[in-house]
Amino acid sequence: MSCLRKRLKRTKSEEQVFQEQVRKVAKENGKRLGLEGDADLQFLLVGGELVKVRSSSWQRNRFYKLQEDCKTLWQESHKAFKRNQTFSIDDIDSVRKGRQSEGFQKHTDPSDEERCFSIIFKNPGKNLDLMAANRDEAKQWVGGLEKIINNMQNLNRQQKNEHWLFNCMRKADKNEDNRMNLKELKHFLRQINIEVDDTYADEIFKKCDTSKSGTLEGSEIKLFYDMLTQRQEIDVIYGKYAQTEGLMSDKDLQSFLLTEQREPVSVEYARKLIEKFEPDATAKQKKHMTKDGFLMYLHQEEGSIFNPAHKQVYQDMSQPLNQYYISSSHNTYLMEDQLRGPSSTEAYIRALMKSCRCVELDCWDGANGEPVIYHGYTLTSKVLFRDVIKAIKDYAFKTSDYPVILSLENHCSVDQQKLMAHHLISILGDALVTKPLEGTMPTNLPSPEELKGKFLIKGKRSNKLDAAFNNNSTMEEDTVSEEDEAADCKENGQKAKPTKNSKIKLAKELSDIVIYCKSVHFNGFEHAKDKQTFYEMSSFKETKAFNLAETSATAFIHHNMDKLSRIYPAGTRTDSSNYNPVPMWNVGCQIVALNFQTPSKEMHLNQGRFLPNGVCGYILKPEFQRSLSSQFDPNKLTRGPWLNKKIFHVMVISAQQLPKLNKDKLKSIVDPLVRVEIHGVSADIASMETHYIEDNGFNPMWNQNFQFEIHVPELAMVQFVVEDYDTTSGNDHIGHYCLPLTSVQNGYRHVPLLTKRGDVICSAGLFVHLMLLDA
Repeated sequence: MSCLRKRLKRTKSEEQVFQEQVRKVAKENGKRLGLEGDADLQFLLVGGELVKVRSSSWQRNRFYKLQEDCKTLWQESHKAFKRNQTFSIDDIDSVRKGRQSEGFQKHTDPSDEERCFSIIFKNPGKNLDLMAANRDEAKQWVGGLEKIINNMQNLNRQQKNEHWLFNCMRKADKNEDNRMNLKELKHFLRQINIEVDDTYADEIFKKCDTSKSGTLEGSEIKLFYDMLTQRQEIDVIYGKYAQTEGLMSDKDLQSFLLTEQREPVSVEYARKLIEKFEPDATAKQKKHMTKDGFLMYLHQEEGSIFNPAHKQVYQDMSQPLNQYYISSSHNTYLMEDQLRGPSSTEAYIRALMKSCRCVELDCWDGANGEPVIYHGYTLTSKVLFRDVIKAIKDYAFKTSDYPVILSLENHCSVDQQKLMAHHLISILGDALVTKPLEGTMPTNLPSPEELKGKFLIKGKRSNKLDAAFNNNSTMEEDTVSEEDEAADCKENGQKAKPTKNSKIKLAKELSDIVIYCKSVHFNGFEHAKDKQTFYEMSSFKETKAFNLAETSATAFIHHNMDKLSRIYPAGTRTDSSNYNPVPMWNVGCQIVALNFQTPSKEMHLNQGRFLPNGVCGYILKPEFQRSLSSQFDPNKLTRGPWLNKKIFHVMVISAQQLPKLNKDKLKSIVDPLVRVEIHGVSADIASMETHYIEDNGFNPMWNQNFQFEIHVPELAMVQFVVEDYDTTSGNDHIGHYCLPLTSVQNGYRHVPLLTKRGDVICSAGLFVHLMLLDA
């Protein structure tokens, strides 16, 4: 152990100076977060003991405190080589009060409810279950952490950049003397993803070391920061329009907005932007915008690629349910693969918090008469049906008010089906739709607006819906064919030996609560047109659906005009991989179910598709997928309202603060490239990429132009993918961003970047110029 480098012990006076500096830094960071003097923040900075709960027998006292950067939590560890463990606030997905995790439910007593809280991390894995000494302390921990998370999210990108850079500088100051020597400066540059040669590092250092002391401090560090964060591309744009005493007047800004951003705005609107974003009081008084104000504007939602008007629910939500794409999950209960992965209520919570509006429940007989959910005949773990329904009730409408469909794959005995129906009715209460809304036999599906806050059951029904009105009651149980997906899984040898026309007994109690989503087998489009009613829906395995989309696209679109269709991944995808959802949306399929638990390009497209309309999980289909007179075929484009040719000009200008992929390797710097992809009808599919830039993830610049021909813009999506170029193997994913072309803003725009799992990378982004023009 003697070979390990130890920090020299400070003298008492040095320790006092150091602690004073720590308090000063914490105060500055609290101020940046808008929490200066906040009692909850002060509580976290002091820290305290909490009980860490792993099992009934493993419950240990551990000390936790917020570090002075106000974005890192320190936790005491008793492991020999992990005395100091930390994790970033950025890694936290949410903080939950009470015994809401599976661990707490199993390992603690209900009397501890008010002392418990869980820290849920973005990456699936072990959550942190903690117990405070009393209710008030638990409340303060939860309140303080939620404030920091919310305030961090509400910082604009420029503020996030400053916060990140400031704290990187703190980490680079190894000897904590609040000065930066040349060695620490080189360490800092590598930390922020820039590789520089020694000559260039010396040059920067000498320019900033105006006192010739051999270290940078105070104003010299500020000079270094300003040099580092200078954006040449912004200087050029600003310089072109700053025609009034070297600044942008309100009319100059209006000119920029009209010419570059293609926004038909008045000078009054330009003044509002100056009032909102200009930090200099004198400039603001003169109705001028400085370069800092201009950069602030570009970093806000007004300067984002995503149209801020689409952040709220803006579409007509009063159309029948089948007129919408519906965000849908497959095997929702799984956290990983379909053979050995764990089943968990947490998987449902994560999907629902992403505004998934259709979740799947694979139901089997469990021990003690209680039905369970798991992937049958595999080694995946089991979770109680009752616990899943409770979790769904608690989290279904946290991020969206619009209806949630519970897709039941029922393998249970009649007795356990009765218990399933009991749990659904007793737990979901009035929110469960158990009869048609109108009180009379409906002629079409209700709308998302009418179904706000409601649950629909999708499953087998033993009779027609009108039986609910004419006392045509069924027997206590009836025999029906099993779900198509269950039969398909059997064909793949995944769950059991194949059997033709498998039948199951269906309990009346469960049958009677299937109202608007009755599962029926698909026997062709003509049969469906003649025999299938609007509330009867079919499920299609991906291979069958893709074949129909290719050979009978127009018929498939017409089928989806008054009925729901659910598409699911092939049973052979035991690794929980996904299929491309775009061809399914192209033919108007609504419930295109994907494995939400698997980070993948397909899930990136799904997240992009459901980004507009307030991320509510419902997107109104284009008119040509809803009008009975439409002859739209995405594979053979003929003249029609869908054909609206555009030229999409994209200039990839620069990127900012791309994350290091290998944080453990100090000298590992990314070599980024950007790929621009168009997804939509087959005629529109395209991809172009920039060259890669060596050793610069901090501020790489490309200035490369691309041009795309778009035929059906209403179905097109654009995706930006940033990768780390590798000569010897496949490129590594750095970040991406996807959105519908109809939600893109023209002009100079910042593009946020997301991780593989779809979480925002706080300080990273692209800067682009976009122009969508008539062809």
